[in-house]
Amino acid sequence: MHISEGVLSPPVLVAGWGLAVGGIALGLKKTKTENLPRCAMVSAVLFLASLVHVPLGPSSIHLTLLGLAGILLGRSAIPALFIALLLQGLLFQFGGLLSLGVNTVVMGTAAISAYGIYQVCPKKLRFAAAFIAGFLAVITGSVLVVTSLSLSNMNLMTAAALVFAANLPLAAVEGLITGFIVIFLAKTYPRAINLSGTL
Repeated sequence: MHISEGVLSPPVLVAGWGLAVGGIALGLKKTKTENLPRCAMVSAVLFLASLVHVPLGPSSIHLTLLGLAGILLGRSAIPALFIALLLQGLLFQFGGLLSLGVNTVVMGTAAISAYGIYQVCPKKLRFAAAFIAGFLAVITGSVLVVTSLSLSNMNLMTAAALVFAANLPLAAVEGLITGFIVIFLAKTYPRAINLSGTL
């Protein structure tokens, strides 16, 4: 879901950086000191999950685990995502440094939406809630990628549609992975998925 360097228009890049800085500041403000190890762990997992990726036009598809990041971190997911994306850009040229702001907004918004979905669902439907959160996080991110590309250049609509279509099966896989991990954590470490009041 990384948008490559040189694809987005300057206004979209500037808007992306503005929103990303605001989201990172808000996420840092909401991050409690005792949750820093959790943020670091999730950031590392997000970094590793993207190492196996498939280039697809101006973007790429790979496991994102955005739903899981949102469920585990709430707003703190945004700075955690930023660090993971920054390292991916610096070390492997996934995405780019100029497009880092937009990529952070795309993935951060997807993670926050997953957190919101998970929190409003009844806890007795924990697996279904986590599946929906993981599934819709990928869909949300894909829609935002398509929007960013189309706002930059309408000629990218074909590539944007391809990216969206390719992410549909990924969304189902992410939903299942998120559901199983959340069920496992609920049994072994319930505090990890109890962030009420942090968003």
